[in-house]
Amino acid sequence: MTELIFIRHGETDWNRQQRFQGQIDVPLNATGHLQAQRLAEALAGERFDLLLSSDLQRARQTIAPLERQQARPVLAQADWREQGFGVLEGLSVDEIKARHPELWAQWQRHDADYCLPEGESVRRFHTRVVDAVRELVRQHEGRRVLIVTHGGVLDMLWRTVHGHPLHGPRDCAIPNTGINRLRWRAGSLDLERWADDAHLAGLPEQPATVPPTDT
Repeated sequence: MTELIFIRHGETDWNRQQRFQGQIDVPLNATGHLQAQRLAEALAGERFDLLLSSDLQRARQTIAPLERQQARPVLAQADWREQGFGVLEGLSVDEIKARHPELWAQWQRHDADYCLPEGESVRRFHTRVVDAVRELVRQHEGRRVLIVTHGGVLDMLWRTVHGHPLHGPRDCAIPNTGINRLRWRAGSLDLERWADDAHLAGLPEQPATVPPTDT
């Protein structure tokens, strides 16, 4: 059995603004840095054989306190990046509705095979995520691995574990720095615990992400 602990990055200003981040390299805001510190404190009693993150700075900044605590270097990989939203990246929901109403209408259909201009379809994104998990387990079978990534990646994992279709809107909670514990066993993913954010008690309320723009 391989233990996989997946974490969504901490909050950014663009999360607050419901702005599509995708693969734009947006930093954490002050709340995001607090969340990252709380995350490290929550995991202080655990040891990990490997620390991984998306190569985007909101993920790398989130894992930084854990890197110091664990005294173990982080391997940053593009495989764990958010879905690419192409021409919509950097735009808020209101801006998209005003500038690209036809793209917004298509996006709202939640068609897994639809690809935004210069973007990445959900189906292609899902394949990227599942391939990354399989390669990770192949290389590190039987170990405990922590990965800081993005909301869309976690959505793909949730759908995979539950056998949900790729068509349709997100239907699970994915809080910033929520702890999601999965296990790879007998060739498939099992879910142990999802969206554990007890460590964020007392911090500012997290922004809604409907529709998800973290994204």
